[in-house]
Amino acid sequence: MSHAVIIKNAVKKYGDFTAVNGISLNIEQGEFFTLLGPSGCGKTTLLRMIAGFNTVDGGEICFDEQVINTLPAHKRDIGMVFQNYAIFPHLNVADNVAYGLKARKVPKEQIIPRVDEALKMVQIDQLKARQPNELSGGQQQRVALARAFVIEPGVLLMDEPLSNLDAKLRVQMRTTIKKLQRRLGITTVYVTHDQEEALAISDRIAVMNQGNIMQIGKPEEIYRKPANPFVANFIGVSNFIDCAVDGQDPAAATVKLHDGHSFQMPLRKPYSGEVILSARPEQLFFSEQGIPGKINMSTFLGDFIQYEVELTTGQVLELNEYTKDVDSAKPDGEEVHLSFNPKQVSLYRKDTEEVLSC
Repeated sequence: MSHAVIIKNAVKKYGDFTAVNGISLNIEQGEFFTLLGPSGCGKTTLLRMIAGFNTVDGGEICFDEQVINTLPAHKRDIGMVFQNYAIFPHLNVADNVAYGLKARKVPKEQIIPRVDEALKMVQIDQLKARQPNELSGGQQQRVALARAFVIEPGVLLMDEPLSNLDAKLRVQMRTTIKKLQRRLGITTVYVTHDQEEALAISDRIAVMNQGNIMQIGKPEEIYRKPANPFVANFIGVSNFIDCAVDGQDPAAATVKLHDGHSFQMPLRKPYSGEVILSARPEQLFFSEQGIPGKINMSTFLGDFIQYEVELTTGQVLELNEYTKDVDSAKPDGEEVHLSFNPKQVSLYRKDTEEVLSC
């Protein structure tokens, strides 16, 4: 049976360096939860704390109501998939998958059918007699997945499991993982630095930076309503424009760009001062009136045309125009105007980076 994972003010230090800085999370039973962030943000350290490979220097980690801080890793009800697969080179595919069942002293008569079922789930049952050195990278990763799933763990932990695969195979494997997780209902904690992978595969995401949680939410929520400029910049692509806002009336605050262009948008609360506007490339569009600029360069990318537009202030913005909506790309050097829907963009205080937009 799957467990909920409850983390309360978890801390991990290495000398004077704090790798995990008082993180609290509630990961629901059966949820696919991703820890996302740049290298060195603490995501793998936190995963290894859950696994029991790293000690906990402060706070608590619980499976359901049980505190597991001092419980040895081999006694925790977990399956683990590593970045480098960690397949035993001297065992064939079937024996690799059976290893965890034998370690848990599962009766012999149950091992073979469970191994066969696990290999069928990851679609490599025809390879069960192969040695690891006879497998491709994607096949080795499927062996690692089968070995983790077959023991039916209460919590499945995955540390950048697709990072060693090529781009096309990564997409195929993340689809396989998502389908398997949904079918089996195992609580899964997944670590990655790949934003697209996290958006595609997760029920919820925790974006991390420097040992802290920057935002927790569903993929669409994090993408559409980033809580701060770090999240806006790390998840997808964002254009940042310095502005000033007069928000004495938060229902109709006036935002003024440095080129004099202004517009109104609602704020969460009254505020006036310097702000940062964040707009994603697909949130900008060409219009008859709006922010003036000139096209520096266009790049045809199949589904959309990516434009680099230089404003009169000298700032360069990125705008995406989808090919289904236009007959041809605009030429380099063309004078244009840009607009956006104020309800879709984000606005942050420049001093504290607090989100102001609704």
